[in-house]
Amino acid sequence: METNATPGDAAALDDPAYKAAVVDLLGVLAYGELTACIRMATDSDLAPSLRIKAQMAGFAATEYRQYELLVARLTEMGVDAEAAMQPFVAPFSAYHDRTRPKSWIEGLIKAYVGDGIAKDFYREMGSFVDDETRAVMDRALDDEGTGDFVVGVVRDTLKTDPTASGRLSLWGRRLLGEALSQGQAVAVERDSLAGLLVGGGADLTAIGQMFTRLTDRHTQRMGRLGLSA
Repeated sequence: METNATPGDAAALDDPAYKAAVVDLLGVLAYGELTACIRMATDSDLAPSLRIKAQMAGFAATEYRQYELLVARLTEMGVDAEAAMQPFVAPFSAYHDRTRPKSWIEGLIKAYVGDGIAKDFYREMGSFVDDETRAVMDRALDDEGTGDFVVGVVRDTLKTDPTASGRLSLWGRRLLGEALSQGQAVAVERDSLAGLLVGGGADLTAIGQMFTRLTDRHTQRMGRLGLSA
């Protein structure tokens, strides 16, 4: 389902195919933020200190505020947010089942690395939407300091337990594969999102380059953590 929308043109929402793509994009983002909030809040209970617990709880609250921004945009478009998120419940559940962390530190790395890959993918998709939708996406995808926090915690962990480096590096590589597969599956299985890419002029070469950029950014994140990609 190819769209005829022109990025930057808010009137493009009058195009049913384009609007369906934007609804899917906002829906998958909103559900991603909601699940990220729940996971961060849950993992905070396992953290080893009150300081880390409090910081993780704060980031969970940030994820919820970002979720609310996306829901507000869907509501503004006359769309039921729950209906927009529903198609992504099963794929997200399958992804999280495959990437269930064994410790709170693995959960933190998943939040930084796994969610980071997903957010990079949606930023790439943001280049194909109207300015108003892109502005909401940019706010919802903002890191808000989570990355710096995770990097500090992981590096401190490696100082006290250098043997964790190999295990956590393997975990990061596994997250890369799973997150890229998840992104490809969502883009391919939802005709509207595939149409958004094609309608925006993304051919197979451009899509391949996009996934190369995602991999490069993953390598940078792993380097910040002090882990091998």
